[in-house]
Amino acid sequence: MRFLVLFVFVFSIACSQPNRSPLEQALASENQKIRAVMDSLEQYEVQILYTEIIRDEANRPSFKDDSFQVNDSNYFYPASTVKFPTTILALEKLNEDDRFDRNTNFFVEGDSLITTFGNEIKKIFAVSDNTSNNRLFEYLGQDEMNNRLESKGISARISHRLSIPNSDELTTKSLVFYLNDSTTTPTVSIINKPLVPLTINKLSKGVGYLDDDELINEPMDFSFKNYLPITSLHNTMKQLMFPELYSKEKQFHLTESDREFLISMMKLTPKEAGYKGDAYYDSYVNFLVFGGDKSPMPDTIEIYNKVGYAYGYLTDCAYIKNKETNKEYIITATIHTNKNKIYNDGIYETESVGIPFLAELGRQLVKI
Repeated sequence: MRFLVLFVFVFSIACSQPNRSPLEQALASENQKIRAVMDSLEQYEVQILYTEIIRDEANRPSFKDDSFQVNDSNYFYPASTVKFPTTILALEKLNEDDRFDRNTNFFVEGDSLITTFGNEIKKIFAVSDNTSNNRLFEYLGQDEMNNRLESKGISARISHRLSIPNSDELTTKSLVFYLNDSTTTPTVSIINKPLVPLTINKLSKGVGYLDDDELINEPMDFSFKNYLPITSLHNTMKQLMFPELYSKEKQFHLTESDREFLISMMKLTPKEAGYKGDAYYDSYVNFLVFGGDKSPMPDTIEIYNKVGYAYGYLTDCAYIKNKETNKEYIITATIHTNKNKIYNDGIYETESVGIPFLAELGRQLVKI
């Protein structure tokens, strides 16, 4: 009788607690890489969106979504993740002009390099090249990027180029396209509207920042920086990878050839793109699952992603296939590692906290 009472008690407790979702299980892990962040959540500003792709008997996909602390009104710096929508929009615009395609040679006014959109997109995903991104930025301009994203239902504010002086210059440079070996045609420079400061939360950050090696003892203002929240990144991946689940208006208007090319570039390792040297290991631009691991990535896991890393913010947006379990996921996560609250000093807990957390989170969610 005592055993029966004990059994009923234990059974009732188990039934009173709903099963944890995969994301809840991962974040409740006792792994120290997870615990170090979860025990100081306010400091690390973690936001996570997690989607498992469910396929029916006819192989038709649907989404099973979960989230943690996602709030698009709380600002984080997206860094190089803005390159992800930039590549899509550049190909979309290019497809609207019958004279050019991703293999057409061009150069940017004042630039000595003759290149193609295909080459620049390869560099963007293989090593997150800033100059490549800026060439596509000149083709699009701020207003067109933001308008195109808005038309797809994606909230964003792309306001500046990356890692150059006068990055928020409102007038774009002309691109000169080669129609053949000797005939060229320039695009018209675009004059964009003046920037309006963001009005969301947490735009004033830290206690100081370095400006030309001078410490400014006041919070850094991010109100004129790029804005690409977690939800927008996640939806961009969904709409690219599963266009059939969206109305025609919400789909990116790419040729199937360009879409397949873009997706293949998102999986490319630096060495596959032609970059040599030990510095260019397989997971050079991966945080989730394999972040920090310099050994070759296994063939059983496929990752199509774009990361961003600046000002102590680390963000990864990834579509992941686990071929051993035959499961598919989309994971978008960001973490902030800047314990001393000084920006531009290069002192961030990226290697000790940020990347280990994202890598372990990915492993727990993808079940490897």
